[in-house]
Amino acid sequence: MERKFNKQPKLHIKSGDTVIVIAGNSKGKTGVIKRVLVDKNRAIVEGVNLQTKHVKPNANTPQGGIEKREGSIHISNLAIAENGKPVRTGRKLNEEGKLQRFSKATGKFI
Repeated sequence: MERKFNKQPKLHIKSGDTVIVIAGNSKGKTGVIKRVLVDKNRAIVEGVNLQTKHVKPNANTPQGGIEKREGSIHISNLAIAENGKPVRTGRKLNEEGKLQRFSKATGKFI
């Protein structure tokens, strides 16, 4: 069902969540989400999907060189980590009557 006012899709992850990569070259690695690219359905995870980037000399790096940077990962390849294991999430009303994410495995709110 399409949302009436805010057209951004609801995602199962947010920046700051600890996630596990469940598919791709970095499968099995865990990290914290630095940034979520909502329009592209991708996320940048700390220490995962490292890519080498050749940097020209500039004011910040006068020598230039090769840098390792995190690349983005599609959010379908990420799962929230709970006790080191991936869990599925859902949304339900909490005590205050607000929609909140919860773990389908344990039923606890995230």
